[in-house]
Amino acid sequence: MKITIRPLTPSLWPDLEDLFGKNGASNGCWCMYWRIGPEYHKRPRAKNKSAMRRIVKKGPPPGLLAFDGDQAIGWCQLTPRQDLSWLNRKPAFQPVDNVPVWSLSCFYIRRGYRRSGVMKALIVEALKAAKRANAPALEAYPVDAAQPGSTSNIFTGTASTFRRLGFRIVARRQPSRPIMRHDLEGFPRDQVAEDHSSFPAE
Repeated sequence: MKITIRPLTPSLWPDLEDLFGKNGASNGCWCMYWRIGPEYHKRPRAKNKSAMRRIVKKGPPPGLLAFDGDQAIGWCQLTPRQDLSWLNRKPAFQPVDNVPVWSLSCFYIRRGYRRSGVMKALIVEALKAAKRANAPALEAYPVDAAQPGSTSNIFTGTASTFRRLGFRIVARRQPSRPIMRHDLEGFPRDQVAEDHSSFPAE
């Protein structure tokens, strides 16, 4: 299997629909949680879907899709941190400083493809995409399974995966939920992988 990564443009909306399915990924969220918080639970899933579709239509792409052939198998939300207002409402994830970082805030991997390198491939391409957008750094909010109080809900990724790809902890206000960051100044676009679009699965 070779994993191909593409930005989510309007033409790829049907692929996101297929990946998220009728349940809208995580409990009907449609990747709106970091934008509106628990409000997504209080309204119909169709409203979350419509909101995300408007974001995709307006552009720029709000994230990346991973493909195995023609089938979408994974997603990550990749945006300037300022687009995700709910991060600032969570004490553990309030800004560390005034650096205008980008955020890699959540993942959704198709069943049958989990633990097969899809998340890693998405992170690698997210670093390059953030660099191309002139972001000074890329931030993530993963679960640290080695710490007490960790959860099995790893939609934000795992700290061990980010650490292996060069992210470092810049804040830990909650033991199992660090803020991790990869500085991009001086970071060459091809540093992590030679091919920017295709990755062999682990």
